[in-house]
Amino acid sequence: MEKNTLEEKVKATIDQLRIYVAQDGGDMEFVAIKNRLVYIRLMGNCVGCGLTELTFKEGVEVALIEEFPYDIDGVELVM
Repeated sequence: MEKNTLEEKVKATIDQLRIYVAQDGGDMEFVAIKNRLVYIRLMGNCVGCGLTELTFKEGVEVALIEEFPYDIDGVELVM
């Protein structure tokens, strides 16, 4: 998949997932895609939350890998 197209689609998927994170006062933003990893910055109540790892590994990462199984291997958090 072409990088710009993949990046746009990943951003759109993250925007859809932001609704769920926002329910608890958190937020996230797309930073980059490098070496099949999506980098996301946390904001709001997500910063310092004890459930961050669970939310992003079992929520956001799973959703992105299911949506883009041939293009993404995982999600990394950027502070």
